[in-house]
Amino acid sequence: MKIIDRDGLQITVTDLDKAIRQAGQFMTYRHDPPQPLADARQQAYWTDLYKKLLTLKQHQPATKKH
Repeated sequence: MKIIDRDGLQITVTDLDKAIRQAGQFMTYRHDPPQPLADARQQAYWTDLYKKLLTLKQHQPATKKH
């Protein structure tokens, strides 16, 4: 699976559930001490990626469990 990130780069996703968890964690990271401009850019990047991953998951066909 592939998605295009906020910077226009193509990202290959090999484990969608793991990618969603990771992006969700990265959305909350901040510098210490805070760097408002860098933190805002990073938060926007990871929030955008997280939303795209969730959309990708919603459009995946359901898998059968045995």
